[in-house]
Amino acid sequence: MATNEAVRWFMMIGFLVVSISQSCAYGKPEVPCFFIFGDSLLDNGNNNFLPTLRVNYLPYGIDYPTGPTGRFCNGRTPVDVLAELLGFENHIPPFATTFGLATLRGLNYASGTSGIRAETGSQLGVNVNFDRQIQNHKSAVLRIASILRSKESAMKYLNKCLYYVGMGNNDYLNNYLQPRFFNTSRIYTLDQYAAVLVRQYSSQIMTLYKYGARKFALIGVQDIANTTYAFNQNLVSLVEKLNADLGDARFIYVNSSSVTRSTSAGFKDYDTSCCPVNRLGLCAIFQIPCQNRSEYALWDSFHPTEAANIVSARRTYNSSDPSDTYPMDISHLVNLSLES
Repeated sequence: MATNEAVRWFMMIGFLVVSISQSCAYGKPEVPCFFIFGDSLLDNGNNNFLPTLRVNYLPYGIDYPTGPTGRFCNGRTPVDVLAELLGFENHIPPFATTFGLATLRGLNYASGTSGIRAETGSQLGVNVNFDRQIQNHKSAVLRIASILRSKESAMKYLNKCLYYVGMGNNDYLNNYLQPRFFNTSRIYTLDQYAAVLVRQYSSQIMTLYKYGARKFALIGVQDIANTTYAFNQNLVSLVEKLNADLGDARFIYVNSSSVTRSTSAGFKDYDTSCCPVNRLGLCAIFQIPCQNRSEYALWDSFHPTEAANIVSARRTYNSSDPSDTYPMDISHLVNLSLES
């Protein structure tokens, strides 16, 4: 009886492995897996289980195939569109609800209100800050090592994946620019704060490198009240330094302001939210949004529409403008052969 049960168990495991292999082949992804770290611009449901800002209600998700999911958008986020461009059959799932073999395709760890600093966004409730997202990734790496039967196999697999990191917006919006709750603006000048943030960010990125990450897209922060220029400048310098220091890894910088506010995108309205908003600037629950959503760049007071996300993802993936990505775009990054 025990022997028959064991045979059935191994047959089931074999079937699942083959299914995942066939699914990946069907989607023809350019990378075996795609890992996403970030804030509400990328969150696809991790905040649904936290006592914090959640958007798993209409009109959020009005244009997403399954309705509201926890995405801070009317439809797809930029990483959803990127997953499609990379050839994945499905969007990358949230860490909070994904287990087992599905981990092999990648995970989305992003959490609304989160930042580089641990305290960022805490005035709005609980979030999964970048350090905790990295810890969640560590547990995922252990799962992958178990599935692939060795740490060495897991590292070789993870070396080929894409790591998309969009952190820092809330370290300004929900930290430095909130003196009622945080003292960072009294301790640091803007230049000092940018340097402190990028120094911590560098250490966090190196932890991901230790866990096997080799191909990184680091996303610059949005232009927030003219406070974030120094951060983006420092981030470009970090990309240059890491590329010079680490021959077996490659880093690119994505200019988020360039790809979302380009006049070539063709939006009729860049500054008006498409949905009626509440006092926090999020869509008011069950209110009717604008009908011509493809003409709006902003969904609520802070987050782009799906139409804007499509533009930014396409330009990040394959850019003809050197100001969009540096020193290359994602399509070139994922196809690089790196030294081992």
